[in-house]
Amino acid sequence: MAKINVLDKEIRLYNIKDDDFISLTDIAKYKNADDPRFVIQNWMRTRFTMEFLGIWEHLNNPGFNRVEFEAVRNESGSNAFVMTPKKWTTLTGAIGIVSKAGRYGGTYAHKDIAFEFASWVSVEFKLYLIKEFQRLKDDERKTLGWDIRRNLAKINYRIHTDAIQQHLIPPTLDKKQTSLVYASEADVLNLALFGMTAAQWRDANPDKEGNMRDEADVTQLVCLSNLENLNALFIAEGASQQERLERLNQIAIHQMTLLAGDKRMRLNEIYRAIRTILQSR
Repeated sequence: MAKINVLDKEIRLYNIKDDDFISLTDIAKYKNADDPRFVIQNWMRTRFTMEFLGIWEHLNNPGFNRVEFEAVRNESGSNAFVMTPKKWTTLTGAIGIVSKAGRYGGTYAHKDIAFEFASWVSVEFKLYLIKEFQRLKDDERKTLGWDIRRNLAKINYRIHTDAIQQHLIPPTLDKKQTSLVYASEADVLNLALFGMTAAQWRDANPDKEGNMRDEADVTQLVCLSNLENLNALFIAEGASQQERLERLNQIAIHQMTLLAGDKRMRLNEIYRAIRTILQSR
């Protein structure tokens, strides 16, 4: 369960079917730390709140009981009207607000509803809540991006290394010599896509902690994964390293043009650099 801190108040978040729900109980504590349920019930007593919740359910909940909702809305706002989260969901089949028991118990609401409730509690609190929520989402996206990059790098790695082992490494080579073969083939991919070897990248980026693949974007890693698979195929077919490098570079240009057309100029520059390297060999 994720948490954010808003004006020194811990606000819990709960994920339901890939939607973010925010604790109304925690938000209500900003106004009344001793009895947050009372704050939520007061908010739900108003006709405006009932109409807002009804519209949200109309838009997001095919199973919403509109007949019961009309009866609730007609009663809302009167002195005798009382509404609780549990009563609301029981009567109407609402899904935007849920009550949870146990360790992480309390009342949670979809972020759309939670932001509206926070505005009723305090406009200042709502603004800080949105800011911290967005910060959390940005952090999650960065983490997700890292996971995607890390997993993409592994997709065809085994296929590639197996092809090198089977077709390029004689049984007589020692570990050091074997490592040089693997490194050389890795640089075939690096040259084809990035236009430089791993050593050249390190020399050009002494302040970077990782390597060129750590700095690659997702589009480049998709292409790199494809190149690993293709290089394994070309190795099995007996193509020379120079021939494979030329073919892989042309494929990289084509794939990156499709995936990110604005990078075509850069890839053509890489191609010219590779031609120069090949001619000098």
